[in-house]
Amino acid sequence: METLCRIRDIYRAIAEFEVKFMQEFDLSLNEGMLLCTLLNTPKLTSSEIAEALGLSASNASKIIRSVEEKKLITRLVGKADKRQMHFALTPEGKNRITVIKNSIPEIPALLQEIV
Repeated sequence: METLCRIRDIYRAIAEFEVKFMQEFDLSLNEGMLLCTLLNTPKLTSSEIAEALGLSASNASKIIRSVEEKKLITRLVGKADKRQMHFALTPEGKNRITVIKNSIPEIPALLQEIV
């Protein structure tokens, strides 16, 4: 039972962090993690994004659409297969993830122990 309570506390700490993250950067954690993923791997398909973020295809699609509407990522047509769609950071997206990486967001104490 102690493990379950610890997981509850971690979940609450992540939720608290996400609220502050959203207020500071106007992004959800999943949106921020998408930008971070594309910074490390410049072009990914939606299924690769879903796998990298540990999301279902449906949830990944919603995150991609949201970040795309914020003009932080763009769609690229595949060179070998024109039906294949890739996603990459826009200059604004690169700038936003750089700002996030260079800032020091306040991390709840419990999460500091983990990260």
